Amino acid sequence: MAQISTVPSLIAGSFEESASDRVDEVPDPATGEAIANLPYSTDAQIDRAVQAARRAFPEWSELPVPDRAQVMFRFKALLESSVEELARLVTRENGKTLEEARGEVRRGIEVVDFACHAPTALMGSNLDQVARGIDEELVRFPVGVVVGITPFNFPVMVPLWMIPIALVAGNTFVLKPSQLTPLSAIRLAEMLTEVRLPAGVFNVVQGAREAVETLLRHRDVAAVSSVGSAAVASHIYTEAAASGKRVQALGGAKNHLVVMDDADLDESVAAIIPSAFGNAGQRCGAGSVAVAVGSVRDSLAKKLAGRAETIKVGPGIEPGVTMGPVIRGDRKRNLERYIGDGETEGAVMIRDGRGNGPSSGFFLGPTIFDRVTPDMHLWRDELFGPVLSVVRTDDLDSAIRLINSSSYGNMASIFTGSGKQAREFRQRVEAGMIGVNVGLPAPMAYFPFTGWKHSFFGDLNATGLDAFRFYTRHKVVTSRWL
Repeated sequence: MAQISTVPSLIAGSFEESASDRVDEVPDPATGEAIANLPYSTDAQIDRAVQAARRAFPEWSELPVPDRAQVMFRFKALLESSVEELARLVTRENGKTLEEARGEVRRGIEVVDFACHAPTALMGSNLDQVARGIDEELVRFPVGVVVGITPFNFPVMVPLWMIPIALVAGNTFVLKPSQLTPLSAIRLAEMLTEVRLPAGVFNVVQGAREAVETLLRHRDVAAVSSVGSAAVASHIYTEAAASGKRVQALGGAKNHLVVMDDADLDESVAAIIPSAFGNAGQRCGAGSVAVAVGSVRDSLAKKLAGRAETIKVGPGIEPGVTMGPVIRGDRKRNLERYIGDGETEGAVMIRDGRGNGPSSGFFLGPTIFDRVTPDMHLWRDELFGPVLSVVRTDDLDSAIRLINSSSYGNMASIFTGSGKQAREFRQRVEAGMIGVNVGLPAPMAYFPFTGWKHSFFGDLNATGLDAFRFYTRHKVVTSRWL
């Protein structure tokens, strides 16, 4: 990556450049300098990628499950030996710190590890004698050609949420990575080629919305898995499901972190700050609203602002940096507009991140507002950046009602020393992933990533056994032998 490269597509086992007139520059977010050119795939290339996957499906799906698992074992071994290489690539094209990038790669490898136990996860079930002389069994089969549409914020981890389980279940795959971070996807494609995955089983196409629309309409695509904003997730779910495709579409988030007046305040702040500002706030698990309950209200805001001052903003590759840039200049400008609107709407700025960081690149420092209310854009919208809102409530009941009034339901956490309050929170709050004294309650690979409301569209979630269910269809066989 020492010089500007052209990012290819992968179709039927061959890497090829596009002849499209649409070519984007891929900049390093820490400098703004171009590191690659991205030609978009043409409609003809996208069709050839789907057709390659369709042709590869019969033979791949007939390969014994233990043999498919062996491919994943080889893939995992190669990933394990390439953690540092992949992390540096993520930092270069995404901007997050090297430590964060290493964590992302490790969380992706955990899913590959989980996929390796496919011979157990893909087992069906049976019952003899459902009636006299009649037996019944449930058997799992792959769904066919699967499309993955992945975001910029986790260019290694999110594709690895999808690819290993989809492939080991016997499906073939077409990946459309974010046009903002295409380099990691191509490196994963190279690795799958290195571990002798048959040609056509895995393909990569490049582009933006037009590429997504082409894939959603394609008659030979059986299932779509995607991660994006709530608007994007809703659109993908509606369009794909309308043509009979199976869909899981992960959407946006507005995660609340409730701090009760009996909580350990220092420990709570130590958990909230990385939740809010890790990955520059660009993740659906980010804690974007701190809910201060009762007597803790003044002290929480003050401690959050003080702790945010210790964050060092700069290029993620540099030692000691704890927060990198946002992904693009237009993203930074949009966040600055939200900050300005927050001041206009009456929120109290207690930490201004504007102008924090190097002058080159797309840097915005940690920003914290106090006395935010539900009628403000700061609270209503998913900002997807390093902006934390503090909302004040009188008690746990009003905090829960505040959370449940949001259109999002991804994650929510409570900080408390009371088991009674923690249990009430867990029972009543409308979110799919709950934390108790945990700032970022993202589940491990063997549990599902379970967003609610506009944070998820579909029935079967990503990761965990839900993923194996999503990427397989059932047949129930009833047998009677005379």
